[in-house]
Amino acid sequence: MVWTANDIPDQSGRTAVVTGANSGIGYCTARELARRGARVLLACRSETRGKEAVERLKAEVPDARAGYRHLDLGDLASVRAFAAGFDATGLDLLVDNAGVMALPYGTTADGFETQMGVNHLGHFALTGLLLPRLLATPGARVVCVSSVMHAVSTVDPRDLGSERGYRRWIAYARSKSANLLFVHELSRRLAAAGADTVAAAAHPGYANTDLQTRAARMEHRRTVERLVELGNRVLAQSADAGALPVLYAATAPGVLPDSFTGPRFLGWRGSPAPSWRAPWTRDDRAGEMLWAASERLTGVRYGLPGRSEGAGSEL
Repeated sequence: MVWTANDIPDQSGRTAVVTGANSGIGYCTARELARRGARVLLACRSETRGKEAVERLKAEVPDARAGYRHLDLGDLASVRAFAAGFDATGLDLLVDNAGVMALPYGTTADGFETQMGVNHLGHFALTGLLLPRLLATPGARVVCVSSVMHAVSTVDPRDLGSERGYRRWIAYARSKSANLLFVHELSRRLAAAGADTVAAAAHPGYANTDLQTRAARMEHRRTVERLVELGNRVLAQSADAGALPVLYAATAPGVLPDSFTGPRFLGWRGSPAPSWRAPWTRDDRAGEMLWAASERLTGVRYGLPGRSEGAGSEL
């Protein structure tokens, strides 16, 4: 079966938050959710780009119910302000999509290595702060966008800041493994709490977005930027196609907790299908350790049962 955007169920009456929705996978996800009737909040770091994205979305979907809210995942004060100002009583869908890739070493406003700070820790904090609204909404979902690049490296919860040495692609892979390990542990805790909220993961395969060129642009490496742009045009699928696994995980009936959806053909391109994931992203002990480290670093606690508190579970 080939699943397309036409298969998205009616989203009328549902509220969704999509991070990093001003471009690429996030924008396409927000637009298609709005097209199917959802009220969509585009959570973006840049006010200019965020508001431009809302205008573009409404031009494509004239009856869209969409708005912009500022969110900088590299600043926990911004994450807390976003959650505190969220005015909907319920939240049906949170898509943790925003991310950075293969940047030179840097730190967030809170001193975290940038890729781990934005890709994992910022989303961990956001999800935890919005969790009461998710739990209060029947059938709510959290979808975390990971990458096939997670297979390059496991994540060590004792070294989330890459203090033992920084290599940009390894750091990116670690942050994407953290995304999957977070979904694994969140799924287990939700089940232990008896919640019907589903946490799932997805990845876009190789999609033509500005994520690949951002680092080269930041470092003014114009030749590298042009080569990557050429590779995107020749090899990558469109951002619309890359968004389909995310939309599937977000809306398709019967999506399982801790599932991982990606493109069908070698995880590269094609319609959504179950995706391979590295075994360390389902390691219970690593998930518990990552959770504890993330709570300690962000100061956000979920109030969900830990492993020793879950029914019949032991460390």
